[in-house]
Amino acid sequence: MCLQPILKPVAAGLCCESGGFHIDPVRPVERALITHGHSDHARPGHGAVLATQETLDIMRLRYGENFAGATQAISYGENIRLKDVTVSFHPAGHVLGSAQIAVTDGRRRIVASGDYKDVPDPTCAPFEIVPCDIFITEATFGLPIFRYGDADGEICKLLDSVSLFPERAHLVGAYSLGKAQRVIALLRKAGYGAPVYLHGAMESLTRYYQSRGIDLGELRLARDAKKAELAGTITLAPPSAITDIWTRRFPDPVAAFASGWMRTRARARQKGIELPLVISDHADWDGLTATIASTGAGEVWVTHGQEDALVHWCETKGLKARPLDLVGYGEEDEALPLAAEGESGA
Repeated sequence: MCLQPILKPVAAGLCCESGGFHIDPVRPVERALITHGHSDHARPGHGAVLATQETLDIMRLRYGENFAGATQAISYGENIRLKDVTVSFHPAGHVLGSAQIAVTDGRRRIVASGDYKDVPDPTCAPFEIVPCDIFITEATFGLPIFRYGDADGEICKLLDSVSLFPERAHLVGAYSLGKAQRVIALLRKAGYGAPVYLHGAMESLTRYYQSRGIDLGELRLARDAKKAELAGTITLAPPSAITDIWTRRFPDPVAAFASGWMRTRARARQKGIELPLVISDHADWDGLTATIASTGAGEVWVTHGQEDALVHWCETKGLKARPLDLVGYGEEDEALPLAAEGESGA
């Protein structure tokens, strides 16, 4: 007997008809299960949203109290029955509150991983392998060229530059949810005790991380400092700001960017980045392939990223694999207007 799929890709995203929900839908639906708070996965306007408490809080910060008709928080490892299936959320290691969503009908288990990384991050719960029959993986950095070293080494590059150029301000482009807070935590881990400055767009989410017990040390808003005071300092800002006129308030700024894309020199040059920092909140090629193998899944669905290369790798390992070709997912903060994050331009 041919079993009907638990999940299937539709125009709105991944749909579970037998459970009456979508996962990370790209348009308003009756019930949405959300993997994490990045705006390409967490959109407002759904009738009901099920997510971790942190993801719900982040959606409120970004979209306001009425971002959904109703909300329900779920803890990691908790099982909830939705019609004919059972769902559970498991740490994805991507950002605070991020989750993989496991769905089972008692015969098969499928795991939608959302975005994930398999390396340590002091600002969120570590990634967890969830055994399954079908694994849905991202492929943002799904090419062998994307192999990352230790993020601590990239932070050392930043601190060495600060030491070498004490008269200059260092502006680090970083996405406002997850990457900025991780960079700050890594700076603290490396022994950097000076205040870290923030673009106004970073404030609300970074303060939220602190309210959840993430120790980020002393933080200040760059707009409250005089230009001369910012010499020798580090400021976190959205990627779009570090080459904007906003940088004129800083003395001879060094443009840095913390991203997995900085592995390619052409991308760094294209963006005018003087100090590329290869720090990614997504799994690299080795992380993707190791995770797929560890889940024990016999079938892999690949989405939003370098799908073909990862599908080919799966097939060489004897796994059934297919690209999902879902649209609407990607680097969510890259084109996010500064005003959308609360920056007045001051």
